[in-house]
Amino acid sequence: MNKIVPDPPVNTSEAEELLKDREATQRALDYYLNPADPSAAKPRRPSTMFQIAPNVDTESLLAHATESLASASVMISDFANNLSGPQRNTALGIQQIIMQAELAVNRALDNVDPA
Repeated sequence: MNKIVPDPPVNTSEAEELLKDREATQRALDYYLNPADPSAAKPRRPSTMFQIAPNVDTESLLAHATESLASASVMISDFANNLSGPQRNTALGIQQIIMQAELAVNRALDNVDPA
């Protein structure tokens, strides 16, 4: 198949600018995403501002989580009562997720200390 119109002439200054942009973009991505020395990347250290004592037993942790989830469920329920429409539906959806988490934690607590 023969082309009726030939390729447009290549503007070398635009091509050079595009090449420089691509190289700069690649350098920026490599700098942030692929450091040259992987050992130079600092490991993530979680904040120690709020910390749970390492000697707390699992049963106590689960009991506290259950109480926190129950409190969150009550708070979001009260909040949902003051809303209407899609915002209320969103709040009630959050409450349902909290209740499911509470059920899972209660089951874990039962597994740790069966009645």
